[in-house]
Amino acid sequence: MQRLHACGLLRPSFHPSRDIAALRAYMRIRDRHLEYAAAHMQHMQKALTLMNLQLHHVLSDISGVTGLKIIRAIVAGERDPDVLASMRDVRCRESLQTIRAALVGNYQPEHVFALAQALALFDSYQDRIADCDQQIESSLRQLNAGRPDPETELPRPRTKTKQANASKFDVRAMLYQLTGTDLTSIHGLGPSIALSLVAECGTDLSKWPTEKHFTSWLCLSPGCKISGGKVLSARTRKSSSRLSSQLRLVAVKVGCTETALGAFYRRLAARIGKAKAVTATARKLAILFYRAMRFGMQYQDPGADQYEQRYRERVVKQLERRAARFGFSLLPVQEGVS
Repeated sequence: MQRLHACGLLRPSFHPSRDIAALRAYMRIRDRHLEYAAAHMQHMQKALTLMNLQLHHVLSDISGVTGLKIIRAIVAGERDPDVLASMRDVRCRESLQTIRAALVGNYQPEHVFALAQALALFDSYQDRIADCDQQIESSLRQLNAGRPDPETELPRPRTKTKQANASKFDVRAMLYQLTGTDLTSIHGLGPSIALSLVAECGTDLSKWPTEKHFTSWLCLSPGCKISGGKVLSARTRKSSSRLSSQLRLVAVKVGCTETALGAFYRRLAARIGKAKAVTATARKLAILFYRAMRFGMQYQDPGADQYEQRYRERVVKQLERRAARFGFSLLPVQEGVS
């Protein structure tokens, strides 16, 4: 390999700068802590189920404000379902009666002990996540040191909802200063996902000459296994890239939205299946991310209706060309004429 590299016969691999590598390490440590914390949350849910406390059926997330208040009270020794149900947060959708009915159970000491152990470990990982957030914020400040402030103000966020595991500091503003563009304008890319993408590939995407090189590096482009001029397989290569896996998760989420990307996903899912539609949508998201980072593109969603109209126009043009090739012409059907 050393001789091949000396002769220039090996393609160079991607190595981020020192600052980006540090940011990437902090982000990966944080993601690992989130996975461990989620595992202990499942342990808490199991302990509640063994005590016949069906709290997870009435609360969408037991790690929320209401769920953690009730769990901490149970660990502290509270058993009265009325008192536990009164800890309901005002933003909780379920009523007091529904929550109270789910808190009538059999409090066995061994299961309460398991619940307390899982809660302590969950809190410990939350503290570690907070430490990672401090290091991530410090790394972003170092990357932004010496950078001029953006000429335009940061646009308003599209949604006001906050992710459950989002960082406590203003990630969106710091990313806007670092990249010079609002990555969250691309549907599906929230501040946390945008930060993860920047941490994985950095801010200088000129290392990939074109967007096709970038999507090929992510293993999101079709394969080209050809022998004797015959295409043997066009399946995408398997990859363990964190970047491509995150884009696939975003693609699934975007497929449920009334946007151009959502319409693109649903059209392909109906024609070639959901698995291939996820890969194609993830590739389109990667292209939008590449253009925003490389050329400062400001993404504007045309909407699902406009996308469907453009798709219809393309199909009609293709049909007109095929009809003209065989000596025919297409005429629109007039309304009221059978």
